[in-house]
Amino acid sequence: MPAVDAPLRLVCPPVIEFGAGTVARVGAWAKARGCRRPLVVADAFNVGRVELLGLDGPVAVFGDVVPEPDIPNLDALLATATETAPDLVVGFGGGSAMDLAKLAAVLPGSGQTIRDVVGVGRTRPRCCALVQVPTTAGTGSEGGIRALVTDPATRNKLAVESLDMLADLAVVDPDLTMSVPPALTAATGVDAMAHCVEAYTNRRAHPLIDFYAIEGIRQVGRHLARAVADGSDRAARRGLAVASLYGGFCLGPVNTAAGHALAYPLGTRHHVPHGAANALIFPHVLAFNAPVVPEKTRHVLAALGLPAATDEAAVRDAAYGFCAALGLEMRLSGLGVPEDDLPAMADEAFVIRRLLDNNPREISRDEILAIYRTAF
Repeated sequence: MPAVDAPLRLVCPPVIEFGAGTVARVGAWAKARGCRRPLVVADAFNVGRVELLGLDGPVAVFGDVVPEPDIPNLDALLATATETAPDLVVGFGGGSAMDLAKLAAVLPGSGQTIRDVVGVGRTRPRCCALVQVPTTAGTGSEGGIRALVTDPATRNKLAVESLDMLADLAVVDPDLTMSVPPALTAATGVDAMAHCVEAYTNRRAHPLIDFYAIEGIRQVGRHLARAVADGSDRAARRGLAVASLYGGFCLGPVNTAAGHALAYPLGTRHHVPHGAANALIFPHVLAFNAPVVPEKTRHVLAALGLPAATDEAAVRDAAYGFCAALGLEMRLSGLGVPEDDLPAMADEAFVIRRLLDNNPREISRDEILAIYRTAF
């Protein structure tokens, strides 16, 4: 693992508003900035509460964001952005809405397509402001500089990373998550935890990021079950919002590893929601990595309130029990994944080197397939 003096760049929005009721500050910020042509990027649910943002004047709204957005979904948004020429783009929703908002802020008028900007630092400077307002506690996309879109032709995730996609303002209002139902609360909460765990146990782990990672895990351990049991528990919602934001901080300088790589084919091939996919994979990858990061594995389990363990079977059982107790489906078969597709999923996951190369333990294609079979 890197030492504390290893080079690291940590970026986050220059202004983060956190707390109950802060969503109303979006409008005041936009007015002070002189923004007059806002475009709000939202999913179907959040379209119905755009007024909470407090934006003045005519507001253009793209309300067709879908889970696991693909290139056609992005193209529809870009058409709207080209037509409305916004001077402010607001991502209002979960990670899908915020990721698409980032791309809507940089691609229109740039002469670039999504394929032109895949990778790191390939976008051109944007000409509009960008505000991110999460309504779930999971991806932490409000605090980061990455966006993911699925290519339906290859069923692979296209990952774009650029400082040009860093929000000018992030508004994290935990009250916006109060309406999230229990199953989605559980899945998004485990996604936030997975970001933190995979960064904490990463080959590129760094003490500066470890601080955010372990505290994010601890917040999930303390608050996720409470929020699932009682969605109106404000303290629990606040804790999960912190965990999600911290997980977003982990993604930029360190990123995720094998857990996310193995989860992606569930979404791209079988439309399993991202959080649910991460929850199902999480116990297996944590256990697989335990022999090479035993101390950090103990820390993870302790932060979740689970018994200390480093034996693979014991780690898997503890992490599996944590997720299952939240009511999450923990079998691939239960999510509709056909057994005969497991080899193709393993092939697909094995080539996601941008993540697998971060994993603390080398993992082969056959070991990936073995994990899928165990999880089936």
